Amino acid sequence: MMGNDSAGKDCKECEEALESSTQSRSRMRAIRTLGSRYLSSAEMEKRLIKKGESEETAQDTVQWLEDIGAVNDSEFAAAIVRHYSSKGYGLARIKDELYKRGIKRDLWEDALAGLEADAFDEAAHQFLEKKLRGSSDKDDLRRAMDALCRRGFGYEEARSAVNRYMEDLGNTEENEDAE
Repeated sequence: MMGNDSAGKDCKECEEALESSTQSRSRMRAIRTLGSRYLSSAEMEKRLIKKGESEETAQDTVQWLEDIGAVNDSEFAAAIVRHYSSKGYGLARIKDELYKRGIKRDLWEDALAGLEADAFDEAAHQFLEKKLRGSSDKDDLRRAMDALCRRGFGYEEARSAVNRYMEDLGNTEENEDAE
């Protein structure tokens, strides 16, 4: 009987060692992944599962990463908002990027709070100036407005930006005529 008890104990130790090894392998894979690109917790979990980790191991690894501060969805959401707003994208595109990266919606509001209300208007206007370069052709304006919508600006925001562009273009032409 003593032999069976010993074998059961050895088997349990083997399972614990295997679990520890699996956990260590998963953590090392996660750290290597973070070395090349910062990810949200949802992206990290998907990446680990795709690489062959079990769902449970992936979740445990993501929790460990969160505990040590290597993954922070709140900071990542703020970084996404800063990045895409600085590139001149609209609110819808920024929200889409947050969604695609698996950032929970309750973190969106805080991340978006730092944006100035008129920042999108200015971004849309700058995009039109760069895209149109003084053109007032109706087809060019329509294509530019469509491009704004693809960049995450709503129809009304795009229409307002086109109107502002046309006003500025009219003022510029008037000033050139006066000279």
